[in-house]
Amino acid sequence: MTHSIKQAIVQGETSLGIEFGSTRIKTVLIDHHFETIASGTYEWENQFTNGYWTYDLSEAVQGLQAAYQQLQQAVQQTYGVTLQTVGSIGCSAMMQGYIALDQAGELLVPFRTWRNATTSAAASELSRTFQFKIPERWSIAHLYQAILNSEEHVAGIDYLTTLSGYIHLLLTGRRALGIGDASGMFPIDEATKQYNEEMVKQFTTLTAGRGYPWKLQDILPTVYTAGMNAGNLSEAGARLIDPSGRLQSGIPLCPPEGDAGTGMVATGSVRKRTGNISVGTSVFAMFVLEQNLSAAHPEIDIVNTPEGSPVAMVLANNCSSDLNAWVGLFREFYEAMGFTPDMDQLFSVLLNQALEADADGGLLSYGYYSGENITGIAEGRPLFVRSPQSRFTLANFMRAHLYSAFAALRLGMEILTGQERVTIDRISAHGGLFRTPQVGQRICATALNVPVSVLSTAGEGGAWGIAILASYMRHKEPNESLADYLSSKVFCNMEGQEVAPDPADVDGFARYMERYTSGLPIEQAAAEHLLENRKRGESL
Repeated sequence: MTHSIKQAIVQGETSLGIEFGSTRIKTVLIDHHFETIASGTYEWENQFTNGYWTYDLSEAVQGLQAAYQQLQQAVQQTYGVTLQTVGSIGCSAMMQGYIALDQAGELLVPFRTWRNATTSAAASELSRTFQFKIPERWSIAHLYQAILNSEEHVAGIDYLTTLSGYIHLLLTGRRALGIGDASGMFPIDEATKQYNEEMVKQFTTLTAGRGYPWKLQDILPTVYTAGMNAGNLSEAGARLIDPSGRLQSGIPLCPPEGDAGTGMVATGSVRKRTGNISVGTSVFAMFVLEQNLSAAHPEIDIVNTPEGSPVAMVLANNCSSDLNAWVGLFREFYEAMGFTPDMDQLFSVLLNQALEADADGGLLSYGYYSGENITGIAEGRPLFVRSPQSRFTLANFMRAHLYSAFAALRLGMEILTGQERVTIDRISAHGGLFRTPQVGQRICATALNVPVSVLSTAGEGGAWGIAILASYMRHKEPNESLADYLSSKVFCNMEGQEVAPDPADVDGFARYMERYTSGLPIEQAAAEHLLENRKRGESL
């Protein structure tokens, strides 16, 4: 086996996936059996700067180089060869947000991420104009809000893109975007698999007379569907990934995609009536629709699969950040006791405590690091609440935070399953939370009250998913759909495990949700207090 993998590496029969997640930049190299050969990671975090959640894009390049170098070293150490080429490359990143570039390719304003809840006026007006829900985090909402704010940089925009599109531009020089990520910039027409022309005209009318030198269709990326070649790695792109000069240029790249699209691929959920959930800093569930929803809902976005099929998406801005912060506190305690913690073990021990908890211990948590659109909270304010009667144990504490991670998502899901009567037989899940066996899966099944399956690749996430899309571009048969490629080749022999919701847990979560919804005014007041204090220059 080692010999065959070594041969595949030397001959370039591999695919490289690059993912810019909310907390990690990750590289994954897969072989023709879709197994991970090597990987590398780089930790990074967003910052709240001048009123916006942002990432330093120079750190994005630094992180990519570090993650690739780690992967390259793993290949050398494990297989005794120097990685010089791969068969195909794909780039994935957090969907949506706002990256505005001038003619020289320079940022006009710092990257505004999906996490910002600063575009409510623009999103509302565009939703009314288009008669189609435009979420606050979509690129077009950010652009129109900047127009409403009369921001000077708008006149200088030459290109508007997402994080995956930006990295793809650096690697290839091509202004390209996969249709899934593009559907988080501007609405897509399922028939043409391009931006909705009627809505483009409506936006042009809406912004007429403002004197901008650009047209919307000229500053947006070109839309590509899965399987298309979206450019080749340039010499500059090869040096950007690998400053040592070993990586060769000319490698084909698949369309860059957002984390929603790669999540669908990583769970094999691109056919109609399939669904998946992705868990990270945010959490989102997606279901490929058989037919359009009966009405637009504030809690539900319509995006597209990497092939262009419409998807109902419920996204909560907050999921694991507060949970991770509490685990970090326990790490500090462990270090204060004179020990060096193994973080995987620490997560495993603490999360498994949740399985020993009461179905509902009377505790309450709002892990709102940022605003939460589903519950109408504009400002982030993590909050933990208990009463004197609560059973304040470690197990109940951990379960309360896990429940909180899925609570806002549950409220949005109730629209789909209740009002729209979307039938969900099972959900495939992926993300770092599922690296700890059983725990996240059981809590997720409890929160959504539906069986949840987790594949052996669940912890690999979007980096593996975009590597699969890169492989599909290179190896698909003529007229072979992505859905067929996944079912017949990628997942045909892959092991998975399904967990059904436990009735006692479901009942406990229902009681937790009653407390969660009734306590929202407390969270709202805390968020408003934080905002007022910030205006006065105070910290609390």
